[in-house]
Amino acid sequence: MSITVSAEMTPNPATMKFQFSEKLGDNSQEFTTASDAELSPLAAKIFGFPWTSSVYLGPDFVTVSKQDWVDWDVLREPLAGLIQEHLQSGLPLWSEFTPSNDFDENDSPVVRDIKLIIARDIRPVVALDGGDIVFAKYEDSVLYIHMKGACAGCPSSQATLKEGIEVRMKELIPEISEVVAI
Repeated sequence: MSITVSAEMTPNPATMKFQFSEKLGDNSQEFTTASDAELSPLAAKIFGFPWTSSVYLGPDFVTVSKQDWVDWDVLREPLAGLIQEHLQSGLPLWSEFTPSNDFDENDSPVVRDIKLIIARDIRPVVALDGGDIVFAKYEDSVLYIHMKGACAGCPSSQATLKEGIEVRMKELIPEISEVVAI
């Protein structure tokens, strides 16, 4: 697939439009949080960056709104490249959320929430890079996970664990004190 992506400024200085060279669907949707982005692997990937404040996905474009502390001069080209790479690799714009089959009716409410967040927010993002995250256990406010696939042994897995997974889990479940890979 040889889709190209071009960046265009919008009237809103915090928002950049990334135009695709061809129409890729009929859906349009705005995502204002990372958990909103669960239906779009592309939007979820963009929300992997801490400067993202919203993503709007259209049939032949995506608009990305950033936070004020970062400049488009720094983001424009790398983000256009990331979007183009996503599209050229054949990864989907949209996917359906399907919880993993590791839910157990005997799980505590906190463990159910943890497993849901892993399935909905974290697994789709790490799957984009060929990895997976699997719940191992939760005890004494510590979440233990298994990092699999490309995540296992990856040089950046510690950063993914501490700056991505742990930050997200603590944000959604404040009683988690730490996330540990086993």
